[in-house]
Amino acid sequence: MHTNDHQIRDYDLVLDAKFGKPGTPERVQAEEEAYAFYTGQIIEDARKKAKITQAELARRIGSNRSYISHVEKGLTEPRISTFYRIMNALGVRIEYSMPLG
Repeated sequence: MHTNDHQIRDYDLVLDAKFGKPGTPERVQAEEEAYAFYTGQIIEDARKKAKITQAELARRIGSNRSYISHVEKGLTEPRISTFYRIMNALGVRIEYSMPLG
């Protein structure tokens, strides 16, 4: 589906057309891949900002460079505990908040 024609779109409809309705296996898989990619981008950006190589980050968390590369490319999504170890190794502080109510 081509969407670069500068028209305003309802992207829920675009996603439905490309990946199926929410909850379908295709849509769930696409969303999981998108989250893995986004997680990898967060890690890569933080690593580069910290001026640390993939090899050094891997050493700091007791892993290998190949694993970090796969995470950054979105091919592997780290467990949440590993994500926190990575962020800690990069000196990134993670905050969360819960809605009031």
